[in-house]
Amino acid sequence: MPVIKILPHAEYCPQGATVEAPAGTSICEALLEHAIPIEHACEMSCACTTCHVVVREGFNSLGEMDESEEDLLDRAWGLEPTSRLSCQAILSNQDVTVEIPKYSINHAKENH
Repeated sequence: MPVIKILPHAEYCPQGATVEAPAGTSICEALLEHAIPIEHACEMSCACTTCHVVVREGFNSLGEMDESEEDLLDRAWGLEPTSRLSCQAILSNQDVTVEIPKYSINHAKENH
């Protein structure tokens, strides 16, 4: 199973974390299943950017980015060349390292 290394984030995982998830799982699903409460205001339907992550390692191993994800990412805070919406970034059999940006464009957080 691929491993996702999450770099430290003051709010979601201050110490950083390492989780395993089956290939075919989105990064967002994997984080939520391992009690890392990444924002996902649109319930993982590719309609917002609150689940934005920056992939530090393993970017090319993730599933292809479609046009709607590319368009939405233009609105993400802290956009980088290896940014993805974690709800759309599907794991293959390769490990990845991700960083959750400090901010998102979500003005009101909701408990999911």
